[in-house]
Amino acid sequence: MSEAKENAALAALDFVEDGMTLGLGSGSTAEIFIEHLGEKVAGGLKIQGVPTSQATAECAKENGVPLVDIDKVSKIHLTIDGADEVDPVFSLIKGGGACLLREKIVAHASERMIVIVDNSKVVETLGAFPLPVEVDPFGVALTAEAIFEALQKSGCKNGQTVLRQAKDGSGPLITDGGHYIVDCKCEIIPDPGATAHLLEQIPGVIEHGLFIDLSSIVIVGEDDHARVMELKRE
Repeated sequence: MSEAKENAALAALDFVEDGMTLGLGSGSTAEIFIEHLGEKVAGGLKIQGVPTSQATAECAKENGVPLVDIDKVSKIHLTIDGADEVDPVFSLIKGGGACLLREKIVAHASERMIVIVDNSKVVETLGAFPLPVEVDPFGVALTAEAIFEALQKSGCKNGQTVLRQAKDGSGPLITDGGHYIVDCKCEIIPDPGATAHLLEQIPGVIEHGLFIDLSSIVIVGEDDHARVMELKRE
């Protein structure tokens, strides 16, 4: 699996051009990309990166990738990020690393988004990976109940909600933005657009992990090569 991620990350470098401002995604595959990007920077490539998480910022600094504050850029030319699931029309589930809010802000502000994944992330229908929803801590139980009802209404096979806990057992996980994550065991999301719309209507929901119509290129890493798939959007 690590070779597949490596191949996907290496293939993404072909889309990076001198002078670009890059959105730098979060997660293991994105960090592999950042490591190789650092090698290019050491070789003379001139770019600047906008990190989508504190962990990404630390990875970029360790690898010599120059960073810029998102509020000081006029344009993000390209974002390279991973995903937890990718369907045939490049709708995504993201947020397994609890960075979905900043990832979506950066992706939405970018002229282009490229997703790098290994083959295990490519699915026919989204939903096997629990859908993360970032919520305000205030009234979280009420918000989680409203999320469950929205998932049921949009036709998801399940919809059970679980408040994500910190790995150290100290309580609920706190995102970089100071919010909680509710993971939703949808199993099948038949209409991601409808589900996204219903979730966006719920007070207390900060953002959800459905990324729709944001990516035009998906690079799927295999053990010995990478497949570059492009979807033409109007």
